[in-house]
Amino acid sequence: MKRNLTLPINESTARELRMGDILFLTGTIFTARDEAHLLMLEKHETGVSLPFDPSQMALFHCGPVVSEQGGKWQVIAAGPTTSIRMEIFEDKYLETFRPPIIIGKGGMGDRTQAALQSVGAVYTHYTGGAGALAAKCIESVEGVEWLDELGMPEAAWFFKVKDFGPLLVTMDSAGGNLYKTLEPTIANNVQAIMARINAT
Repeated sequence: MKRNLTLPINESTARELRMGDILFLTGTIFTARDEAHLLMLEKHETGVSLPFDPSQMALFHCGPVVSEQGGKWQVIAAGPTTSIRMEIFEDKYLETFRPPIIIGKGGMGDRTQAALQSVGAVYTHYTGGAGALAAKCIESVEGVEWLDELGMPEAAWFFKVKDFGPLLVTMDSAGGNLYKTLEPTIANNVQAIMARINAT
């Protein structure tokens, strides 16, 4: 099902989303890769409040290319990074900050799946290599945190987006997981390809 969503969304709306849904987002999304995840968790553990509320936005696993032009930030490219890198702490991040939507590529593991079910959130896949296309959906850069501390790709960037997508829901809060659903088909395809290779 195609869904046009305006952020923020509440938990009940996120729990309605299902594997296979295609989303287009309007509102504010923020980027966070490894270092930003760890920094935010560290701040939380030491009692330091974040300068923003992740639960009101979508989390984008992205290290964007941003240029300052005429005193304003301009996004050149904003492609997704490989999400499995965040698997070791994404469950804790979800339980702590509760972003309702994660945007990334390649899927995540069992720990994240369990956290999605617990907090009521979804993981969505955005096509890798389409960073320039993603940038066209970004209307403006609303701000950036920890740029000096972490550098451009690892900083938390805040993007005002319009119809950002298409995002394919591949892991949902009901336990749906497209990656696991496709595993038998992929294994059979690999076996058939190897058989053809060995026959030549």
